[in-house]
Amino acid sequence: MGKYFEDLNPGDAFTTPARTVTEADVVQFAGLSGDYNPIHTDCEFCRETPFGRPIAHGLLTLSILTGLLERTGIQEGTIVALRRVLDLEFRQAVFPGDTVHGELEVLEKELREKEPREGSGRLGSGRVRFRMRGVNQRGETVVDLRYDVLLKRRAGA
Repeated sequence: MGKYFEDLNPGDAFTTPARTVTEADVVQFAGLSGDYNPIHTDCEFCRETPFGRPIAHGLLTLSILTGLLERTGIQEGTIVALRRVLDLEFRQAVFPGDTVHGELEVLEKELREKEPREGSGRLGSGRVRFRMRGVNQRGETVVDLRYDVLLKRRAGA
């Protein structure tokens, strides 16, 4: 079971497992999203770019990081909703063959002053703001963001 609202405090930090981004990931993401921009899919086109080769989609990298976050179990069974993504910044290109992991920090948490109406699915939850940095195998930050989730509160809290 994941962490409840009461289990987390500002300053708590977590590191996800790592995962290597593959060319197959990029091709499958292009197919799933419909984003066949040549910056991701055309080796000849990319030779003329500053990168010199295809790069992973930014949203693919973010999706991989959310999957790695899930593997930590921090929010397993306790997340109610992803509420907001703030200050999303892609800082470095991610290439097939790069290995990324996430570094998370709890920034703040807040109880909702006014409980939502019955049946909304958000009763008994609190907002937690995290900062997540996606880091590659060279220790470079490739993506940086803050995001808010609603996490369940412990029964009787």
